[in-house]
Amino acid sequence: MRYLPHCDQGIRSMLDTIGVEKINDLFSGIPENCRLPRDLELHAPLAEADLQRHFQALAAENSVDDSWSRFLGGGYYDHHIPAVIDHLISRSEFYTAYTPYQPEISQGTLQAVFEFQTLICQLTGMEISNASLYDGASACAEAVLMALRCSRKRSKVLLSRGLQPRYREVVMTYVRYLDVELVEVPLAADGRTDEDAVKQLLDEDVAALVIGYPNYLGVVEEIESLSRLAHASGARMLVAAAEPLAMALYRSPGEQGADIVVGEGQSFGLPLSYGGPGVGFIAVRQKDMRSLPGRLVGETVDKDGERGFVLTLSTREQHIRREKATSNICSNQGICAVMVSIYLSLLGKNGLPQLARDNYSRAAYLREQIAVLPGYSLPFAASVFNEFVISCPRPASEVLQRLERDKILAGIDLINDYPEIKNGLLICVTEQNDRAQLDRLVDALKGAAA
Repeated sequence: MRYLPHCDQGIRSMLDTIGVEKINDLFSGIPENCRLPRDLELHAPLAEADLQRHFQALAAENSVDDSWSRFLGGGYYDHHIPAVIDHLISRSEFYTAYTPYQPEISQGTLQAVFEFQTLICQLTGMEISNASLYDGASACAEAVLMALRCSRKRSKVLLSRGLQPRYREVVMTYVRYLDVELVEVPLAADGRTDEDAVKQLLDEDVAALVIGYPNYLGVVEEIESLSRLAHASGARMLVAAAEPLAMALYRSPGEQGADIVVGEGQSFGLPLSYGGPGVGFIAVRQKDMRSLPGRLVGETVDKDGERGFVLTLSTREQHIRREKATSNICSNQGICAVMVSIYLSLLGKNGLPQLARDNYSRAAYLREQIAVLPGYSLPFAASVFNEFVISCPRPASEVLQRLERDKILAGIDLINDYPEIKNGLLICVTEQNDRAQLDRLVDALKGAAA
């Protein structure tokens, strides 16, 4: 990366050109409480050898203590990653691949993306899938914009209270300067989106109804009935899956009438890596194909009749005339898509449902054990997958602190996102949590209630 120094005169000239008084004015759109009110505390310049030693010391602090038991979910999930994935993506043709503008020299990258799209369609039950979305949150926001474009004069979007909170925040950011009204749909007593509320809120101005599958509280939504309600009013049904592994166990959104399915593919072979990178996806019905953001790779034949792959239905505005584009999402995300494709291909049509059942059964066992603990309760009766909410006998923050002393990360405190759930704690179980860890958590929760 090049370093381009600027003198005071050059900075002043650039600010005058764009009509800004000072550099800080460039960040006026960022709330004050999100800005650092002081200069960065940067070290003085170091020689190359000293800089290497400094970074080595920082890297040494990132060691992982495997004695901890982790039950964290909320959008990013700790699944086993087969060693073959790291081996294959270490091939230079994968980790150096970039935007496949020229198909004649990008067949490998294009085919990898094509296979990714095919697997996402099979998983979601949809007809067309794209590639190149940053993560599940941006995919959800792009899908909302797409639904608004397809609906033309409609300017209202219904967001379920159960939709992943970060997804809701990104949607709000995307439509911040648009003439769009976002309306929150409450949850019913069982944790699912309230269908009666949906009936009351749906009108001729609603472009889309957006729900999670499963939702943030781990509850599996009834897509089919909600889809019928949305379609009766002319709105699109948009489903967002932060844990798409659930689709290998439950009916796919496409089978239940969804028009747009988005999600985060991190569960399929991507490490947690402190929250990124992810690999967002979006799948649609063929009728909406031309409104799809991001890249779409198609299969064709060359002049000799040989199979080949190309970017298709992609306008120049997508890449170089950004102010006229329907979407500015065009980064490749190639290596992440390859990792997902390898993972799904390895597990296949038998292995993926088996893994999903394993996640479900372990979570069900833990849920049953916690339900009978004195002071604890399960606030929602609807079906769940590998994640669920419990109500604790004391504030969840206190329970978490108590369990951290035993090297247990027991879940996510819901006080900020769902204060209406008394002492709510979101717990996630995957195949990484064995029976000993589950029983250890139950014993620790019992002790935390005393």
